[in-house]
Amino acid sequence: MSKKTFRKILSANDVGATGGHQGGILVPKSESELLSFLPSLDSAIKNPDAWIQCVDEVGNLRKFRFVYYNNRLHDAKGTRNEYRITHMTSYLREMVAEEGEILEISRNDREERYSIRIIRDAAVPVEEETMERVRIKIKSAWRRVH
Repeated sequence: MSKKTFRKILSANDVGATGGHQGGILVPKSESELLSFLPSLDSAIKNPDAWIQCVDEVGNLRKFRFVYYNNRLHDAKGTRNEYRITHMTSYLREMVAEEGEILEISRNDREERYSIRIIRDAAVPVEEETMERVRIKIKSAWRRVH
């Protein structure tokens, strides 16, 4: 049995710290391996979606919506062409997730349910002398772990 795991460093926007309204966590179209790990969505359909069942770090079953907002492909004045995982706000709030922490999602290839958890203080190094967080700019917020 093979297990795949992906991680994303949470942004201030992801955890609601900016006060803005965001339609879920972005899954870049360039992340083909991550997209193949998530449920398949048919781009011939306008805004196709699938519900993802996840078990969190305390054993609760969570349901998140994986959606391909693609009105740019279907409407003359459409502007959106992006994948997102939505319905995560209550989970992130309950876990008191903060900017710089890591969202991890994994699944064994024979299981339907995914596992999800927040990894705290692992992604953002701390400067010893000042004890301030150091920002790291990376090409993509998502990365495959194993």
